[in-house]
Amino acid sequence: MENYMDGFVLPVPRIHLEEYVGVAQKVAAIWKEYGASSYFEFVGDDLQLEGTRSFAELVDLKPDEVVIFGWVVFPSKEVRDQANREVPSDLRMAELVAPLTDPKRLIFDAGRMVYGGFKTSLNFLEDGDLSTIEKIT
Repeated sequence: MENYMDGFVLPVPRIHLEEYVGVAQKVAAIWKEYGASSYFEFVGDDLQLEGTRSFAELVDLKPDEVVIFGWVVFPSKEVRDQANREVPSDLRMAELVAPLTDPKRLIFDAGRMVYGGFKTSLNFLEDGDLSTIEKIT
């Protein structure tokens, strides 16, 4: 199967992390309704590796913020493209995201988020089956 993944990295004020996670749980359920196979978000914990650029640098992390690293897996790029067209117009999304984007207490700053869509190049399953999914071009 040829999966497709949207990945993202964003900063969230530490004081609002619990509220953000609560919204993210509801957002994840909506993405699944529109065809996502799985939805993951993780909070940065160990973000420094000597000789590399960190996620913290990438999003210009402030001392009172944490890094969220997430991805949404879809069964195909076509399903992902359709979801990306439909989810933004789902009224529940506007209701959920509005409190996070209020300029008076900004929790989600899209201008500092890093995002991209990725096609599968390798899939190493838990059972140890290593299979090349798509030739990298």
